[in-house]
Order: sequence, then C-alpha cells, then structure tokens
Amino acid sequence: MKKILFVSSEVHPLIKTGGLADVCGSLPKAIAELSQDIKLILPRYQALKITEEIRFLCTVRVDNRNVNILETRLPDSQVTVLLVDYPSYFNFPGNPYVDELGEPWPNNAERFGLFCRIAVEVAMDRAHLDWQPDIVHCNDWQTGLVPALLSLEYEPPKTVFTIHNMAYQGLFPKTAVYDLNIPGRLWHIAGLEFFDMLSFIKGGLVYADFITTVSPSYALEIQTAEFGYGLEGLLAARNASLGGIINGIDNEHWNPETDPYIAQTFTSKNLTKKRLNKTQVQEYFALPVNEKILLFSLIGRLVEQKGIDLLVECLPEMMTMNLQFVLLGSGDKAYEKQLQALAKQYPEQIAIKLGYDEALAHVIEAGSDVFLMPSKFEPCGLNQMYSQRYGTIPIVRKTGGLADTVTDTLPETLALGTASGLVFTEASAGALLEAIKRALILYSVPSTWKKMQVNAMSKDFSWQRSAEQYLALYDNL
Repeated sequence: MKKILFVSSEVHPLIKTGGLADVCGSLPKAIAELSQDIKLILPRYQALKITEEIRFLCTVRVDNRNVNILETRLPDSQVTVLLVDYPSYFNFPGNPYVDELGEPWPNNAERFGLFCRIAVEVAMDRAHLDWQPDIVHCNDWQTGLVPALLSLEYEPPKTVFTIHNMAYQGLFPKTAVYDLNIPGRLWHIAGLEFFDMLSFIKGGLVYADFITTVSPSYALEIQTAEFGYGLEGLLAARNASLGGIINGIDNEHWNPETDPYIAQTFTSKNLTKKRLNKTQVQEYFALPVNEKILLFSLIGRLVEQKGIDLLVECLPEMMTMNLQFVLLGSGDKAYEKQLQALAKQYPEQIAIKLGYDEALAHVIEAGSDVFLMPSKFEPCGLNQMYSQRYGTIPIVRKTGGLADTVTDTLPETLALGTASGLVFTEASAGALLEAIKRALILYSVPSTWKKMQVNAMSKDFSWQRSAEQYLALYDNL
C-alpha cells in the first residue's frame, strides 16, 4: 500500500473552475478504491462547498506565519482532504485565481507559494500528522514549487507533476523570488527562472521525478514549439521522464443506462430508445421534431482553442444540408453574437443556449447524433468520451486527447470493430466541413452507423484504468 499526497488548487465537487477539478476529484477516489492511502491537500477558499464535517488538525509555522491545517472528507469516498487555512490569503468570495472583474488576485504568487510550502511540510512529516507520503503528486502551475522545494530536502518522497494545460504557467515578476523567500539554489536558468521571471510550472518540469500529462499525444505535442509555450526544449530534454495517461470519465455520472436527466435510458443493445432523447432535445430547443434529420451538437467554451471560429465559418454552408445544430456554452462575446445571429437567421435548424447547465448537457449528449469538437489543441478533452458512451458520434480534430480516444471510421477500422467517430487533421473550416459531409453519408447507411455507435459505447474510459496506470508509475518510482 502506497501513501500518496495529492496536491491540487481545485477539486470537484468542493470547488471547480475547469477540467482540472474533475480530474483531481475523480482520480484520488479511483486510487483509493485500489486500496491505497491517499490524502488530498488544497487551500481553504471561502467558496468551498463542504458537506462533511471539518476538524482542526494542527498549526504549522512557515515564513513567520501560523497556518492551520484542517481535515474533512471528499464526498462519497474514503479520501481525506487536508485544507490549508490562512484566511488573509484564501478567505475571499469567488474564484480561486481571479477577482470578480476577472483580474488575477494581485498576491497569487504569495498565496500559492504558501500553499506549496505547507504541502512540503506535510510531505516531510513536519506537520505533526504522523504520516509521510511515499509519493507527492502535484497538478498544474499552482503546485509547481512543491517538487522544487522538496529537491532541497534530505530523503524526500518521490514526486509526480501532471500538466493539465501548458498554456497556464504561473509566471510572476522577479520580485516574487524575494517575497516568497525562494532559496538561491533554485533561482537560475536551469531552475525556476524563465526570461527573468519566476515560473511556478518550471518547478514541476525541472524537479519532479516524473512528468505526466493528460494524454499520450499531448505529451508529444508539448515537446514542439507550437504547443510548448517556450518550454518545449526543457520538455524534450526530459522526455525519458515524461509520459501521457489519458483522463478517465465518471462512469456513474455519465451512464446512458441510469442517467436521471434523460427522457429515456438506453444501452447499445436497444439503441432505438435513443430516439426519444433526440425528440427531447428538439422539443427543448423548439426545433422541428424529426427523427430522420441528423442532429449535431456542441457543448463547450466558445473560444478559439475549441475551434469555434471554424464552426462559425461552416454553419452557413451546413444550413444547405439536411441537419440541425444545437449549442450549449459561453465564452468570447464576439462568437456568442455571431452564433445568436445565425440562430435567428435559421430558426428551424440552429438553436443556442448561452451559459452552462449540467442537466441539459446530459440531455444533449444523449439526444444528439453527432458531437462536434474541432479543437485547435485539446490536452485531453472529456466530451468526446461522454459522447461515445452515449452512442453519439464525435467529429474531432486529430490533436491531443482527441486523437487518442476517437478512432476514425475507415473501411479497415469498420472491419476491425474499432471505428467510433470521424477525425480530420487540418485546423480549417474546409476540413471540418468534409468530416460533416462524411457524417451525413455514413448516417444514410443505418447498419454502418449502428456499428459505429456500438463500437463507441463499448470503449472503456473508466477512471479505474487510468488509476491503474498511475499506480504502476508510482511503483516504478
């Protein structure tokens, strides 16, 4: 049995701003279910949604500050959660990283620097918990100083650093080095320095014993200039200690056999029942109810990373085809306006809901025929996995986790029983449109379409698989 300290700045269902929280809520649970002793540590933000009781454990003194460590439990699990309680840094309403105007908190370097120091105290068993981990597993830039600081300790635990998105690096002015009391041994070009700035993420990339990212393809992509954000050379130099493990999905929450949000539950053995969910989507969005018409959907952030510009360019031509399109999401105001204008222009074929609605997301995943995910880059992505689980065929660009989880439909993959979606390579509207036309052709051959659906629904995207791979990695270390 391994002892693992899992360090993250957000954990679902306690607090969530994005996919990082989903991973850090699900993976520790899956690891605990493999009989490991795992504790989560995160800051005690004001916005935490805590349902279990909280108890005081101890006070730790670092950098002339007294910091309390509290303990609670991750809901529906045996996972202990340690909360770093320092009110003047964390007891503010709203988002962990930005204020109500969307500006980063001015003291983010100090806030997450302190969080990292407390994680180190726990890791070295100096927090009077009588518990020392074998492995410290850190996630994204907010935890990057942990492997760096542990590298200065005598016989520290082994460290794993997971990159969820290279675009976020935690860069701060050089003055932060003095404010955070960063040891001189870490402040150099081969350490935490990045163009005369303090880089939190480099702490993980330089000093962790092993670096993982959330899909095998993304692990290769971040070693290139296009996706490495200036750190591709460092990642390429460390490639012997760098690998990708695909994220899992919550199989209980996303399950077409038991989903409480959808009009009709179904399995791959009774796919005709899926049609009632299509009707549910068409009725919700006030589109003509027609089971023959191909229903496309997209759920996600309306930003360039997600290829929304490609979609907006395709939509007018898509309107000449026998299809409908529904969208749930929010983001760039310019895209929101363009999409709303198109929905007004083609009310029989396009419907849009701005914002996010968990129940509606389930309804759309279950009722659509095709799910669009034309991302420019996608470290892992979850919706393409949800879609396949619901027999909804994903159209994805060949990048990151999309390339690793969707098998393109070709004569040979159909023969092998692996075809589960449509994959295009070039990040252009033309390439996306070709894939959409292929979907229309395949849909006109019901036996082939059903084969794709059954293949998609039989894939195993469970967290247990991912957790076993992490456990094997911990054992190797």
